Amino acid sequence: MTKKIKISMSGQILIAMILGIIIGLTFKSFSSNLKIIGDIFIKLIQMGIILLVMGQVIEAVGNINLSQFGRMIRQTIIVFFTSSILAALWGVLMVILFKPGIGISINGLSNNNIKANQSMSFSKVIADFFPSNIFESMSKGSIVQVIVFSIIFGIALSAFCHSTNEFQLLDILKQFNQVILKMISLIMKIAPVGIFALIASAIGKLGIKVVVPMIKYLLVYGFATLTYLIFWILCITIVTKLNFLNLIKNMWNMSLMALATTSSAVTFPTELEDAKEKLGIKDKIAQIVLSLGMSLNSNGSAMHMSITIITIAQIYGIHYNVQTYMYIVLLATLASLANAVVPGAALVSLAIVIPQMGLPVESIALFAGVDWFVGMLRTILNVDSDVFSSILVAHKNDGIDTRVFYNNN
Repeated sequence: MTKKIKISMSGQILIAMILGIIIGLTFKSFSSNLKIIGDIFIKLIQMGIILLVMGQVIEAVGNINLSQFGRMIRQTIIVFFTSSILAALWGVLMVILFKPGIGISINGLSNNNIKANQSMSFSKVIADFFPSNIFESMSKGSIVQVIVFSIIFGIALSAFCHSTNEFQLLDILKQFNQVILKMISLIMKIAPVGIFALIASAIGKLGIKVVVPMIKYLLVYGFATLTYLIFWILCITIVTKLNFLNLIKNMWNMSLMALATTSSAVTFPTELEDAKEKLGIKDKIAQIVLSLGMSLNSNGSAMHMSITIITIAQIYGIHYNVQTYMYIVLLATLASLANAVVPGAALVSLAIVIPQMGLPVESIALFAGVDWFVGMLRTILNVDSDVFSSILVAHKNDGIDTRVFYNNN
């Protein structure tokens, strides 16, 4: 019997993009009829976004036992939030500097519902984070307000569960989240078809000129990821006095695993083992910080979303002020809390943030062709930043065995 060749989701999406380009260039008039299929795919992704975000954030926060590991948890949350903010901010700076979206023609691209004026005052930005009616926020798709509510609800749920030792509601929420993730996973099975239709229709209208500039976008994202990782490593070595080269060597295996699998979940066992046996992080700290990092610390996702939002804005000729750039940084940081562990997570993340800036959700299709490369960059930054965070927390709590760290070299 011949063994079936299994193609990964990223591989399927890449093939779909190539086929979409070929069909779009060859059958231009026919390709425009495929747009409805792509539109349906985008709507299917969007329909579960609010529930996905709420469920993931509430579960992640609700699982934290604040009373048992209060000091260490506070340190961990501060490191997570700071690093994600800086990652999103670095992404904004890189895309402003290199302008990957400039020069991409949008003639024929949908520009419906674009908010022409995205300027906003700082006080309004802060006030708009807080919902007055969570159901209204859900119906309007106000993701930031939903996330803020979810964080507060998660804290209350954690306090209730751990004070009463009643975990039924949290268990039900976990099961509900599994169902939502399963639904998203089922929808993502048709992602190649949806992406094929979106790419074919876009290429039929615009030609190959819309795809080539994505290479510049990918190079900017790759450069931003590399420089941010170097910045992280320098910070770790300065604060902890650990050897720069030894740190890189001890993290090499998990970093390669992250690049190869493009999955934080798949990399997690290797990440946890190497953190304890090569970096010398004590068991309890490694388990708590790295487990929390899976949900609460996604530097790669925050950077990816901030870069992509502004790239799309540049494509449509939209200019933002400083306050709006700061809003994008906070939006990307908060949205990274709901980073979905499903195939094609990059597309799901973009479906969360792109509509929040008044940009056409159809523009996500332009980035589908580089989804696999984006997944590599997101994952290595997500994984490595979790480990860097655990090193900082361990250093503050006398939790690094330097004999283990240096005996591996």
